[in-house]
Amino acid sequence: MMTLYEELQWRGFLHQATHEDLGERLEKEPIALYCGFDPTADSLHIGSMLPIMGLAHFQRHGHRPIVVVGGGTGLIGDPSGKTQERQLLTKEQVEINALGIRRQLAHFLDFEGPCSARMVNNAEWLCALSLVDFLRDIGKHFSINMMLAKDSVRQRVQDRDHGMSFTEFTYSLLQSYDFLYLSDHYDCRMQVGGSDQWGNIVSGMDLIRRLRDKTAYGLTFPLVTKSDGTKFGKTETGNVWLDPRRTSPYRFYQFWINQADADLPRWMKFFTYLSREEVQEYERLLREEPEKRVAQKRLAEEVTRLLHGQEALDGAVRASEAMFGGSLQGLDDAALEDVFSEMPASELSSRLLSASPLLIEVLIEAGVFQSKGEARRLIQSHGFYLNNQRVDAEDLRLTERSLCSSRIAVVRKGKKNYHLLKFVDR
Repeated sequence: MMTLYEELQWRGFLHQATHEDLGERLEKEPIALYCGFDPTADSLHIGSMLPIMGLAHFQRHGHRPIVVVGGGTGLIGDPSGKTQERQLLTKEQVEINALGIRRQLAHFLDFEGPCSARMVNNAEWLCALSLVDFLRDIGKHFSINMMLAKDSVRQRVQDRDHGMSFTEFTYSLLQSYDFLYLSDHYDCRMQVGGSDQWGNIVSGMDLIRRLRDKTAYGLTFPLVTKSDGTKFGKTETGNVWLDPRRTSPYRFYQFWINQADADLPRWMKFFTYLSREEVQEYERLLREEPEKRVAQKRLAEEVTRLLHGQEALDGAVRASEAMFGGSLQGLDDAALEDVFSEMPASELSSRLLSASPLLIEVLIEAGVFQSKGEARRLIQSHGFYLNNQRVDAEDLRLTERSLCSSRIAVVRKGKKNYHLLKFVDR
């Protein structure tokens, strides 16, 4: 069995570590470590999954994760990796966002038990600080020269169009104070984060050493990039969110199904708990049988189950199969509209159903067919489907039994030419 440090190395989680003997230190006794998340929305997106999985690996090896939701620092905005200042959030919005983040983290971290994770909001201590006391007790330990040398600061200071506000400039001090506070109150000995957080992590360690004469540790994870150089976690429609209300389990599943072969081994190491042997087997299958896409399917199953659970995964698989002629049974209105969102649709009056009109006539009215002759020819050639069931009768009538959900019927011409009929009250 690999040690924690060996597993992090094999999985590619290690970007930088502050101490050469960190691996040995982590094997001696459990420690508390923290990672911060900005509550800029009521949901995290999959760009946050790497540090979340990093915390999960620490917990699985007996360490105690602390999740810091930046309710205080979120009111300021981290300038790291940003070309201009973030829009400031209200305290009320930060609180709402923090609650949403807590629900998502519970899918990855155990908040009960001997190594239970803890979630805290740094607004609890930062919003209570006296400005004069903070500048006197904390600010004097930070050199302006050192702060200006940081990449995140230097690039912005040199940008004549945007520059950097004093508000953002103080962010590093506040994050360093977080580390000090967590060290004092939760015996937190380590901070982890993305590689862009290296300077902030080192500043916090230095503050703890100066004020408490204690050794603290730091570790950064790599920023995730795709093999083709494009940004990970983005689609044509925007971010892939962890909240199912923002990104449905079906679309979340589809995101992973559509990943390129070249990225699969890394994604399996990053975002699943599959063993080294299992990942190596899927690497072999990618080389020898790439057309079967078994690695994409396994990745999508593992990540969707981890975040949304088995029931949601089952629904996502059924929805995916529906696009290729599979059964539509069990899919509700929302799921059908999600699956077929890019297909044409027509809204019809629900009163039509009680009149039992000929299906062909309704489809001509909806623009699915141009004429009865076209419809009859397709039916006779066995190329027309209602709710993915082949239609053989030209005189089939449309009734409530024709719906596959409460108000939707799905018609298909050929293999992939779908059209939704939505029946509404009007």
